[in-house]
Amino acid sequence: MGKKSVSHTGPLNERFNIIDVFDQAATSYPGKVALIEGDEQLTFAEFHRQVDAYAARLQEKGLGKGDRILVFVPMSIDLYRVVLAIFRIGATAVFLDEWVSKSRLEACCKVADCRAFVGGMKLRMLALLSPGLRKIPVWIGLSYNPKAGKPASVPTGAGDTALITFTTGSTGTTKAAIRTHGLLNEQFRALSPLLSLRPSDVCLTILPVVLLINLGTGATSVIAKYNSRKPGAMKPGPFIDLIRKYGINTLIASPFFVRQLAQYLIKTPQNQEFVSKIFTGGAPVFPSEANLFREAFPKADIRIVYGSTEAEPISAITAEDLIRNGKNGTIKGLSVGKPEETAQVRIIPIVGKDITVSGETELEELALEPGEIGEIIVSGRHVLNDYFRNPEALRRNKIFAGGTCWHRTGDSGYLDHDGALFLTGRCDSLIRTGKKTLSTFTFENCLQAIDGVNIGTVLLLNGKVTAVIESGTSADREKIMSSVHAISGEIQDVKFLHKIPRDPRHHTKIDYGKLREAYSSLI
Repeated sequence: MGKKSVSHTGPLNERFNIIDVFDQAATSYPGKVALIEGDEQLTFAEFHRQVDAYAARLQEKGLGKGDRILVFVPMSIDLYRVVLAIFRIGATAVFLDEWVSKSRLEACCKVADCRAFVGGMKLRMLALLSPGLRKIPVWIGLSYNPKAGKPASVPTGAGDTALITFTTGSTGTTKAAIRTHGLLNEQFRALSPLLSLRPSDVCLTILPVVLLINLGTGATSVIAKYNSRKPGAMKPGPFIDLIRKYGINTLIASPFFVRQLAQYLIKTPQNQEFVSKIFTGGAPVFPSEANLFREAFPKADIRIVYGSTEAEPISAITAEDLIRNGKNGTIKGLSVGKPEETAQVRIIPIVGKDITVSGETELEELALEPGEIGEIIVSGRHVLNDYFRNPEALRRNKIFAGGTCWHRTGDSGYLDHDGALFLTGRCDSLIRTGKKTLSTFTFENCLQAIDGVNIGTVLLLNGKVTAVIESGTSADREKIMSSVHAISGEIQDVKFLHKIPRDPRHHTKIDYGKLREAYSSLI
């Protein structure tokens, strides 16, 4: 199956650069504070000048359109100055997360084959130990001449690559996702109505790509000290102080981050009425967790966004609707709301192989009826349609039907008769027993609601449907086991694990592969 081009913003040679959106915001709100980090505050005009100055430095180093530049900078003002400067000169920013392991770093370096590397002094010293980084010919620090003139103008098309990011690889495979300038613009257009950010908003987010959207809306972004390499070490108190200090009214963060804040606020009640909007996503949020969020932030509009690196957003649901739909565990699956207007969603049979169709008609024939569980696929102008130098990932994760690219999410679920979307788990985590298919998400929802359970799921271990539980240190395991068996007669065994492995990016999603590997540690 060959890749077929999918247009996002008209012709791919149309002159466009995602930084145009930032330029417009800087022109409209020059004196407004754009970024706050520690004691540093920058207006849009000041930050705009810094971006131009750093872009001039990149050009002085001989870098320009089409060059791939590895960016290994923590979430900071420095990061956004660097990334926007790279966009300014028509180059491609290859972004690595802070939590990246050495083996993953080497794999990313091999795939991206960058011409330059940007990092602070400490990271550049550490880079001497990396064979992959040492091969990159041009190394650049974070300093720049603030009096530098404007960089040379570079014509950039909507089809030119702006950003390459690496997925967390739930299958264990590193995939480099390509975002063109046109695609970033479409993601901005898709997320903007959902987030409804205004210039008057003050936003705290720990999600790097989301902050780029903030810079295009005129909202103020507060960058907090959050160690994404060690999320479990997070201390909520300083973040609450930050919210109060700057009057932050919008939180955009992972469910883990919001949960930590919520648990802290419930234990140490404080007035949080000024937090009016919370958006969370990147991992499943169950009704019991939504109840926790609502209790801690009683006045906030809380929305849970469903999406992925390749397709953001797909759908969204309010905390109230999630709580209402999940009462008494009667719903088959996790409710994630109706698909967004920008996303087209279908459910197709779950198959463990590549899917090739001759056209849209053949794909329509695959679609399942409402209520039938299958794999969720999504298309839209904001959906990524290519991976960098990875034809195998392209074949496995994409279906091209005519001129439309459909992304295979790897998630199982169904659409009900009203068009609402429900998740039932990862396709490869569903449990088939005889003629039955058990939804891991349905069990996880019920398990999480048991007192003393931090998180839990079900696996098929040695032929038995086994509940795997992570509980608090003082939890009464006998009571937990009794509650687990009361959930369903399908559960044949219960095992406890000190720590259930989670994804490295958000520290929320269960890593089912690593969990199966940890079987010998179950007690």
